[in-house]
Amino acid sequence: MPWTALLLAGQRPGTDPLAAHFGETWKALVSVNGEPMVSRVARTLLASPSIERVVVLAQDPAALIARPDTEWLANEPRLSFTSSIASISQSVAAVAGELAPWPVLVTTADHVLLTPAMVEEFVGAVGDADVAVALVESENLLGRYPGNKRTWLRFRGGAYSGANLFALTGPRARAALDLWAGVEQDRKKGWKLVAAFGPMLLLRALTRTITLAGGLEAAGQRLGLAARPVVLSQPEAAIDVDKPADHGLAEAILSARS
Repeated sequence: MPWTALLLAGQRPGTDPLAAHFGETWKALVSVNGEPMVSRVARTLLASPSIERVVVLAQDPAALIARPDTEWLANEPRLSFTSSIASISQSVAAVAGELAPWPVLVTTADHVLLTPAMVEEFVGAVGDADVAVALVESENLLGRYPGNKRTWLRFRGGAYSGANLFALTGPRARAALDLWAGVEQDRKKGWKLVAAFGPMLLLRALTRTITLAGGLEAAGQRLGLAARPVVLSQPEAAIDVDKPADHGLAEAILSARS
């Protein structure tokens, strides 16, 4: 089944530190290896066989296409823009299933190391889940990039970092968006994310007596849906560009690829 990709290209209220560092107003327009982030990720999504169309969410869509290196986005027939609001979860909920038909893949404009192969590996493993989350295992990432700093979710059998890829396959996924609305401000604090699913799951996560798959299954059951983790093989899937150090690493990786 063809997927719709939601590309989150907005930012939180106030000045974004990365954008300010590079003299930009919008983080999504920061260039990495000579191309604005939003343009690079949009190209990747459009090149992925499973993605039929891309919807870009941003507070000021016009600003993202008002320059020569991004104007192609306005003329791409498989891509459209819509205005987002401050809340990520509410922005996604407003278009999922409507402007963006199910199933929906959600990713971010700072995911500049994303490749079509990563997209296909992820959507190919979603199966019959209502919600799926992409992650990378710590040994895989730190074995390749030992100095990289990530937020780790620790379970029995390993620690994992999010890979900024989420699958929402139908209306039942809205329950996960409702939950996310209450915890997205704490998205960088792993224990607070787990705590949202109740004290027992938090206790089992803190004592590492539950696996990643078991934790997601239990969390999904509390919401009345099927939730599944997808552990990706490529460590770069967990590296997004939030700070200058990430930017330098991403440029080095992209240069090596080319």
